[in-house]
Amino acid sequence: MFGLFGKKSSAVLGVDVSSSSVKLLELSKQGGRYKVESYAVEPLPANAVVEKNITDVEAVGEVLKRVASKSRTSLKQVAVAVSGSAVITKLIQMDGGLNEFEMEDQIALEADQYIPYPLDEVAIDFEVQGPSESNPDQVDVLLAACRKENVDIREDALEIAGLTTKIVDVEAYALERAYALIEPQLESQGEELVVAIVDIGATMTTLSVLAGGTTVYTREQIFGGKQLTEEIQRRYGLSLEEAGLAKKQGGLPDDYESEVLTPFREAVVQQVARALQFFFGASQYNAVDYVVLAGGTASIQGLIEMVEEKTGTPALVANPFADMAVGSRVNASALSNDAPSLMIACGLAMRSFD
Repeated sequence: MFGLFGKKSSAVLGVDVSSSSVKLLELSKQGGRYKVESYAVEPLPANAVVEKNITDVEAVGEVLKRVASKSRTSLKQVAVAVSGSAVITKLIQMDGGLNEFEMEDQIALEADQYIPYPLDEVAIDFEVQGPSESNPDQVDVLLAACRKENVDIREDALEIAGLTTKIVDVEAYALERAYALIEPQLESQGEELVVAIVDIGATMTTLSVLAGGTTVYTREQIFGGKQLTEEIQRRYGLSLEEAGLAKKQGGLPDDYESEVLTPFREAVVQQVARALQFFFGASQYNAVDYVVLAGGTASIQGLIEMVEEKTGTPALVANPFADMAVGSRVNASALSNDAPSLMIACGLAMRSFD
């Protein structure tokens, strides 16, 4: 069995390999307060990762090497994640009297009932969630399975960078862990709160809905900030790299706001509204209490107000570091700019304290 959840661990780096960049984060904790010890973000070459699948392991390995040295961290052990679409999860009931090894044996015997791939091609892990509501003698066990190639290729890329894979997690669970840092920033809190986290990356938008802090729904769709970069590139005759910089730093012609940015903001808001409609259609919920925007696109000026207006729901931009101390190696203003896109890296780095 491979540790998709990982066992009790010492300090690990949270490393998020997305379609456009690699993000690395190291946290420490004193008392109840976290501190950002180091962090770095490095862009990936085009098509090295396509829709969260690593297609060029050498290129990703080289970027991982750069991001580790840029962050000046001394840690070598890493928590990394596979995306939701690559993972099958299932809640099963098992005899509460079994110990961990007996459970492992039984799951190995029965796994082919739950998993549609040949068992020699999958990495499997499980975590006991607690007593089963329907039968006190049984426990609910969360089973997670992922194609081995998704795990192996991440390990290979980290190895090229001289890093060791300690934990392979699932993006949705990493996001859920980081959400615990966002919840205190919401005006109303509590068990019943239903919160939609919309993570808008370069090419993928992921909606995760949490009820009482637990993920109840997740869905990926192809849409992201790269569309804005490509439009800037096309309209102003820039290279992709120049367009990416101009998007962040400004300096574009006067018509940029009305001709390019506003239509893109409208497209984002439409994607958010659509993703929520899919969720309402597929669940017993017909409203959410908050929308939290994450990912690199979340900080676009004026976006949050448009989302609030269109959905009629209070919204905020994710910043998991709002309450954290910041170490001397960290550029605090850069961290604050990158905060919405570091949710997954943050949730992974929090695995150090399980």
